[in-house]
Amino acid sequence: MTVVPVLKDSQRFKLDATDDAIFYSEPRFVHHLDAGFRARLTALYRERIPPCAQVLDLMSSWVSHLPDDVSYDNVIGHGLNAEELSANPRLDRHWVQNFNRDQTLPVEDASIDATLIVAGWQYLQQPEPIAAELWRITRPRGQVIVAFSNRMFFTKAPQVWTDGDDGDHLRYVAEVLMAQGWPQPEIVAEDTRAEGVMGLFGGKGDPFFAVVAEKPLY
Repeated sequence: MTVVPVLKDSQRFKLDATDDAIFYSEPRFVHHLDAGFRARLTALYRERIPPCAQVLDLMSSWVSHLPDDVSYDNVIGHGLNAEELSANPRLDRHWVQNFNRDQTLPVEDASIDATLIVAGWQYLQQPEPIAAELWRITRPRGQVIVAFSNRMFFTKAPQVWTDGDDGDHLRYVAEVLMAQGWPQPEIVAEDTRAEGVMGLFGGKGDPFFAVVAEKPLY
């Protein structure tokens, strides 16, 4: 499949150009998104991913946010920190790979039902070949779920992300996917409730954004 460029070279620039493997060499056993966001993400997975699915969790960590009471046929994980991935109880197997250096996924054609990317797309400098690879490995009627909020490691995100607002981010992810052949994705943009007392008085938590693309049967 021919990869269709979307970004200009300037949009791929990031402030910290050192190897990402160095930045992620120490494990971070913390939640990068609040409880409201995580609950909404898990609910979305429950709605969209059947128990029989082959699941690929890209740019993962020590948690996958899948429903605890649902078992899947296989859950494969990818990330940049082997220690975090090894601590993730949902993963049946995993591998480590830097997508800003190598965008080829070691996954068979048409073998995945659902690919998950949580708070990770914003660090891709070469998202177009990743989107093309996702098309290759996804089964018909399979889907890609890209979820994120308004948080980031600013120095590690490319300029296309740091310069944009929430709406820009949603449009950008959808544009890259569609350029590689994915049909018009579904866009989810919702508020979440803050934790504790603030939530009881209407306080908002991390906003929830998702781009969900499905591969057609034909």
